[in-house]
Amino acid sequence: MKNHADIIIRPIISEKAYYAREDRKYVFEVAKDANKPQIKEAIEKLFNVKVEKVNVINVKPKPKRDLRRGAMARQGYTKSWKKAIVTLKEGYTIKELEGEH
Repeated sequence: MKNHADIIIRPIISEKAYYAREDRKYVFEVAKDANKPQIKEAIEKLFNVKVEKVNVINVKPKPKRDLRRGAMARQGYTKSWKKAIVTLKEGYTIKELEGEH
């Protein structure tokens, strides 16, 4: 079994993720081979909270190219990754991610 810190890669800091916190939802990038029970356990152990539910999304790679060096100079794709939307039980927040308002 993986270490809890290996399952949770990083929190996603975006405007949409910020406003989801009003509904007790937090968004994380997680290991691609992690499943819902592993993500739930990792969040509960790392942040000392209770998780109500976990939703996962596999984010597909998108085409990307550098137009500064000519039309087809550098082409490639963004990386594929797994996103977890974690809903906490009533009364719990992750203080490390709240920040100053």
